[in-house]
Amino acid sequence: MGRKYRAYPTEAQDQVLTGWGHTGRAVWNVALEQRVYLYQQRGYTLRSVEQCKHLTAARADLEWMGNFPAQAGQQILRNLDRAYDNFWNPEHPAAFPARKKRGHRLSIPFPGQAVEVRKLNRKWAQVRIPKLGWLRFRLSRAVGGTIRNATISRGGTGWHISFGVHIGARLAPPNGKPGCGVDFGVAASAYVSTETAPRFMPPSLTANEKARIKHLERKKARQVTYARKHQGGKYSRRLRKTIGQIGKLRTRQANRRQDFTHKLTTGLAKNHGMVGIEDLRVKNMTGSARGTAEAPGANVRAKAGLNRSILDNTPGERRRQLEYKARLYGSELRAVPPFHTSQTCAACGNADPESRKGCGRLFACIHCGHEDDADHNASVEIEARARRTGGTVTNSTRSTPKVRVPATGRRRTRETPKPANAS
Repeated sequence: MGRKYRAYPTEAQDQVLTGWGHTGRAVWNVALEQRVYLYQQRGYTLRSVEQCKHLTAARADLEWMGNFPAQAGQQILRNLDRAYDNFWNPEHPAAFPARKKRGHRLSIPFPGQAVEVRKLNRKWAQVRIPKLGWLRFRLSRAVGGTIRNATISRGGTGWHISFGVHIGARLAPPNGKPGCGVDFGVAASAYVSTETAPRFMPPSLTANEKARIKHLERKKARQVTYARKHQGGKYSRRLRKTIGQIGKLRTRQANRRQDFTHKLTTGLAKNHGMVGIEDLRVKNMTGSARGTAEAPGANVRAKAGLNRSILDNTPGERRRQLEYKARLYGSELRAVPPFHTSQTCAACGNADPESRKGCGRLFACIHCGHEDDADHNASVEIEARARRTGGTVTNSTRSTPKVRVPATGRRRTRETPKPANAS
């Protein structure tokens, strides 16, 4: 399990950690460039075991490299190994390892045996970092296990330290609770089939914060233009201060979004034995409508706004969290084909776009007259598909069988399929 805490370094420690963050970025980029060069020129695959020897030689020759903890450099090379393994794994969505830019989030990784945690009181603790000493952090929750690794990172709100902790937890047995289907959307963040009202995500930014970001983005654009014309592209202190202010607001927005996502997914995994969701392709859903110079797109700004709304609800992150939380709480996650879920009637099973004209909030079946909230109707359809298919995701665009039985209240479930030898 992961544990993340807010760290409070001293002014001297802050300067050291900032320098280490840029050194770690350089180690990553040089190691990646070395691997790419050897593979292109000689067809040789280089791994961290050999690169650790090169790192030792570089630490002896370069003073700025020698000031960097050896454990952190070795951990960076191991992380690069993992990035390559994920890229070569056909079942993993990771792309080829990318180089880290200067504006990338600063992070310094350490193996678990290189750090030591000491509790000061109920609210504060310290962690001993090689070549840095004791670093104070806010003990917002107990570590609760054996530390396997640690990462110090800096975001928009300051420094944080994260621990990978082995807590000895095992997969929970099935909890035996009823299942549900969930429809993730934009107008309603989530609609659960067993509930009569949608769940809305609170605004991640207030009106004043939105205006503030808009002002800072315009200010940044002017400062960047001035830097390119008069300073050779070099960023000034004022420009970096503006970027930091934007980053602080964006981090605050991400934290609020993450808080809602964790509460939503934890509740779904705890209170249901099966959770059915749509097997969405978020990358395809949020594609740009800009087009090309020869064939420009239409409604580009409207599509860009829709893309921001989709990404703000983080459907991919919700699925990732449900996958591991379902195992912890004895639930099961089932992803079903998303085709026509918003156009299929949960009562009679007929799929017709006329039943939901203009993508409104009302679903009115033109075949059986069933009326329901469009998102709730879709969630019931998702639950029915999850129960029937058992979570098997197919690429077929055909609708599901049109077999239904009446259900009490707003819910609709599918009839149990008959055996193949039945008449």
